[in-house]
Amino acid sequence: MALQHARSADVVSVRPLGAALAGATTSAILKAAQLEVIRAVLPAGKELRQHETPGELTIQCLEGEVELHTAAGASLLRAGELVHLQAHASHSLRGLTDASLLLTLCLAPG
Repeated sequence: MALQHARSADVVSVRPLGAALAGATTSAILKAAQLEVIRAVLPAGKELRQHETPGELTIQCLEGEVELHTAAGASLLRAGELVHLQAHASHSLRGLTDASLLLTLCLAPG
């Protein structure tokens, strides 16, 4: 069964998952012509390997702590913090504690 994305004007919760975080998985919230929003779940010790996105990206830490690696070095992201990356910026993430992140990707026109 295909995952249903939010539609225009749908209200979606991005609150921290709290106790449900341990059993949660990454899920796409919406995908539109030029925008994609994903709740990424990154357990402690797990890594999202080095990659890049075709458009600009924001990473907002909703809960937990992650280490972000970019060409500029390593940064710590804690709950309530957000970082912006330019298009094609190579990066990786590592969970320091169980974490959930809100990823907002600007999709490059096809």
